[in-house]
Amino acid sequence: MKVVVQRVSSASVRVNGETVGRCGPGYLLLVAAHRDDTMEIAAKCARRVANLRIMPDEHGRMNVALKQSKSDGPQVLAISQFTLYGDTTQRRPSFIASAPGDVAQPLFEAFVESLRNENLDVETGVFGANMQVELVNDGPVTVIVDES
Repeated sequence: MKVVVQRVSSASVRVNGETVGRCGPGYLLLVAAHRDDTMEIAAKCARRVANLRIMPDEHGRMNVALKQSKSDGPQVLAISQFTLYGDTTQRRPSFIASAPGDVAQPLFEAFVESLRNENLDVETGVFGANMQVELVNDGPVTVIVDES
């Protein structure tokens, strides 16, 4: 599983012009399942994301985990993003390493549930939909968590 973690002031996702998820301040997560991923990998990845210390402390240093920071409303917006496993060695990317939808969706849902079990308020987009994502990157801070 691969997750692009962006610290945001705010983020939202629309499907067919309707906002279906939002967060802020917190994380926008772009989440991809690898074809060999398991439920255990999804849970481990979620724990790593929940415990990342990239939120600012009282001195502005990246030293606080999101689950320890105070926030009103959703803290996480998680978006499924199979293209993260795109092989770009050719001009036309190959997505053979990405889990197919019927495998990826339960893994994505397990990842989100694991985040919720870490006491994070999580909203999502719509799995497999054409989504428009807007964000205000804070910092900017962007890191990648890779459990492949």
